[in-house]
Amino acid sequence: MLTLVRGATRIEKGIMTYIVTGDCVDCVYTSCVDECPVAAFHDAEDKLLINPETCIDCDACVAACPVEAIHADHDVPEGQEKWVEINATAEEFPVIEAAKDPLKGPKCVNPNAA
Repeated sequence: MLTLVRGATRIEKGIMTYIVTGDCVDCVYTSCVDECPVAAFHDAEDKLLINPETCIDCDACVAACPVEAIHADHDVPEGQEKWVEINATAEEFPVIEAAKDPLKGPKCVNPNAA
């Protein structure tokens, strides 16, 4: 049974929302940023992260990601589970509110995506 504490953060309540997984690393396609109505994305240099405190679970960003790196916290692909905790650190990085040129670095899973 989950006990909720008044004033607890979404993370403390066990609510994570959508997360960006490792498939974003070194790609940083930012089309998802333009779809987000609440500026939940943070720019962590070689990847984007979603702030679980800001995300409203609208899923608008999911279809916008050309490398399919965004998933609901309960539907994270096998082997990508660590990204739930990594996204929880999003506030350590600046908010990104507008798309920019993709990074398309050497570790990008699909450098030819949109």
